[in-house]
Amino acid sequence: MTFGSRTVPGRSAGHALGLVAAVGAAVLLASPMALAQQRQQRPAKPPAQQPAQQPAQAAPAAPAPQAAETPPLIYSPWTKVCGADNQPQQANAAPKKQVCFTIKEARLDTGQFVASAGLIEMEGEQKKILRVTLPLGLLLRNGTRMIVDTNPPMTGVYNFCLPNGCWADFEVTPAFVTTLKKGNALILQAFNLNGQVATFNFPLADFAKSNEGPPTDPKVLEEQQKKLQEELQRRAEEARKKLEQQQPAKPK
Repeated sequence: MTFGSRTVPGRSAGHALGLVAAVGAAVLLASPMALAQQRQQRPAKPPAQQPAQQPAQAAPAAPAPQAAETPPLIYSPWTKVCGADNQPQQANAAPKKQVCFTIKEARLDTGQFVASAGLIEMEGEQKKILRVTLPLGLLLRNGTRMIVDTNPPMTGVYNFCLPNGCWADFEVTPAFVTTLKKGNALILQAFNLNGQVATFNFPLADFAKSNEGPPTDPKVLEEQQKKLQEELQRRAEEARKKLEQQQPAKPK
């Protein structure tokens, strides 16, 4: 089963990949309707009464896939990092262009990475790349789907996988970036190994502010990471205490 929507082939972001390398609906099948053939009747005999023809029924739609349960996630702020393209430069070539990456990550309360979404923009280029990274353990052949609010979905294929997950690239336009800036949520979907649809919602609040503003100061980025780590530790401690309370008391 694959997602049904407008397909955007995942393709390499070219030299922009060097900077950031670290980082359906079912198709309905209906059989053709068989044409009823009537036999010619002899003129000497009255025409036999034909039984009422039952209307042909379309094949039943395939059942919609079940939704997988998504655990509570902790999100990092939208962060913009920029740097010069690190591809080898030829002699007498133009100066290297700047590449910026506006990214948001989702993690479990244990700190384990789950998914991320980031917009790659190269100086002077109209076409941009929205890179999504989803966790391992998904059906890669089904690809992934991306939706902004209630806009038409876009489907893409995975480029390759790394130890922390598999990523797919969507080539997008400036108009799509405007949709991101005005949107409420970026929704990523994929099929897990049980055939269920796993959904990851990325809030778009502050995306426009981060994307249009200057790159995040390294000190500010360090402070954001520190706050995120503190929040993860706090939640891990709460989970530990809750687990201890659920365990039966040991006899004295």
